[in-house]
Amino acid sequence: VGGTVNPDEWYVFKPTLAEGKESIIARTMGSKMLKMVYKKAGGTELVDTSAKEQNSWSISDQEVTDLAVIAVKIEKHYGRPMDIEWARDGDDGKLYIVQARPETVASQKKVGVLEDYKMLQKGGTVLTTGRAVGKRIGAGKVNILKSIDEMSKFEKGDVLVADMTDPDWEPIMKKASAIITNRGGRTCHAAIIA
Repeated sequence: VGGTVNPDEWYVFKPTLAEGKESIIARTMGSKMLKMVYKKAGGTELVDTSAKEQNSWSISDQEVTDLAVIAVKIEKHYGRPMDIEWARDGDDGKLYIVQARPETVASQKKVGVLEDYKMLQKGGTVLTTGRAVGKRIGAGKVNILKSIDEMSKFEKGDVLVADMTDPDWEPIMKKASAIITNRGGRTCHAAIIA
């Protein structure tokens, strides 16, 4: 929630899904360092996951397929690509759709246009690696922010480096030439804004 977790990811091929055939074409295990659970006194809280949970898939392939079937129905109903969120209920263990909103990244790409970016200069020291959200290249002065309270230190064109971001960081993210975070999946709010 809010980009706090690097989640597991699955890619489902819709044409074979429609034919009732095996449709999961790729999957990547996320680190899943945290999970949201019910508090005994009410409400929810984030707690650390066990090593076993971190090294296990969060849902089964059958559950992925079931969610994909529901997602296709939701997209068909709205007539457009949708960003669909789901959750497992802590009481009954079932999966539920909790939110669906129009998808605003992939659906906005120009049809028939292929953008390809390459580094012109090679060499140098690689400081860090990770998983990219997009395919563009950003450059600028690195600006490490520990909290949103440091917003005034950020200048247009800086590279934003933070543990994680949420919607409150949007004014800074719009000024950033690139964004680097420790936490958050490729479809979290920060990734969508980026």
